[in-house]
Amino acid sequence: MSVTSVQLGSKGRYLDQIEKLTRSHALRKAEGLCKLLRYLADHELAQPGIHLKEYQIATEVFGRPHDFDPQADSAVRVQAGRLRFKLIDYYRHEGLADTIVVEVPNGSYTLTFREREAPVPALALAPGSPRPTLVERHPDGKYRPSFIVVLVLSVLLVVASAAVAMLAVALSRAAKRSDFAPPAALNTFWSQFASGPEAPWVIFSNAAFVGRPETGMRYLDPAHDSRDLILDHYTGVGEVLAVHELDRVFNLLNHPIQVKRGSLFSLDDAKKNNLIFVGSPAENLTLRDLPSTQEFIFKRQGDSPHKGVLSIINSHPEPGQPDAFYPSNSSQPLAEDYAIVALFPGLNRDRLVMILAGTTTIGTEAAVEYVCAKDSVEELLRSLRVSGGVVKPFEALLRVKVTRGVPVGVQLVAVRARD
Repeated sequence: MSVTSVQLGSKGRYLDQIEKLTRSHALRKAEGLCKLLRYLADHELAQPGIHLKEYQIATEVFGRPHDFDPQADSAVRVQAGRLRFKLIDYYRHEGLADTIVVEVPNGSYTLTFREREAPVPALALAPGSPRPTLVERHPDGKYRPSFIVVLVLSVLLVVASAAVAMLAVALSRAAKRSDFAPPAALNTFWSQFASGPEAPWVIFSNAAFVGRPETGMRYLDPAHDSRDLILDHYTGVGEVLAVHELDRVFNLLNHPIQVKRGSLFSLDDAKKNNLIFVGSPAENLTLRDLPSTQEFIFKRQGDSPHKGVLSIINSHPEPGQPDAFYPSNSSQPLAEDYAIVALFPGLNRDRLVMILAGTTTIGTEAAVEYVCAKDSVEELLRSLRVSGGVVKPFEALLRVKVTRGVPVGVQLVAVRARD
């Protein structure tokens, strides 16, 4: 069981376990990993449930400058991965007898503490039991080992060794299952995509451009540009990171995915497969030919002051909500974006479509991260009032805070059920 709220008495035990880890053979020579471990532990014990961002760790733990760009520098991800495997290695060897297990789940920088029972101790003689005689006295007066005793002890040694080996294998397998077991919330949210025999298709956007990078590119204008001029070799960084994150989660769920770029997708594919679209209809053009969202609709504005801006139209505004949601002004660095998470039936009613998309590539990345993280998925399931059952069609709107091209915070703005 992972700890979500820490009692005062437990906090001291957990800190003691952290210090024990830093002195272990696995970590004692890795100063940087020990520093990261202590930082993650202090944060979790002081602010449980508050997610750390890569930028925060980079600047506060590893001394990176304030212009640190996580997309260009993978130092934090590399160090977190090293720490994750060091902890796994420790608990499979040195820490087999530890009752507190410290873990860094895949895809997050949140440290968890888990209590487990201590392994069964080695067999010992009951109090008062006679100890075996290892030597016997021969008629010549000399003491010599008993052949029978030696034989019996040899057999017992072989049996004990086999038992220890079997126990070690069982503990290792149990640890492996625990290390990589997906959270219940992810199992529930993705069950309809990860339970069938076929792999769901992940369709990522690659916009239809005209022109060349060296001379300038722009979106295709169907009214004036020939389709022969389309250059569809590019996709956004958010989509790339999003596909990687989906692959990680489905690997955790032990289910494959098929990845295909939008320009190669056909309507026949839509009838045969469960689909996950990554990217908005502005760049994932196939979405324009399929059933799409009804409550929150992507639309490029034609009127000032937002002419040409891709926005999300709020079809049925609730009290206090605007009619449309816009990203930051294009003349300024992107600081805010909006994104959609939606689930509904496809062209074939037996198949499902999920849309994960922002008005920009960074919003798309944030939408995928939201449905791939345990805590945010739990928030979404609570809003949908799902507890162990099947997730029904819905549309959700997210507000995304962006710093230096990286999504650093996501807020669930609205959730609406669909028929």
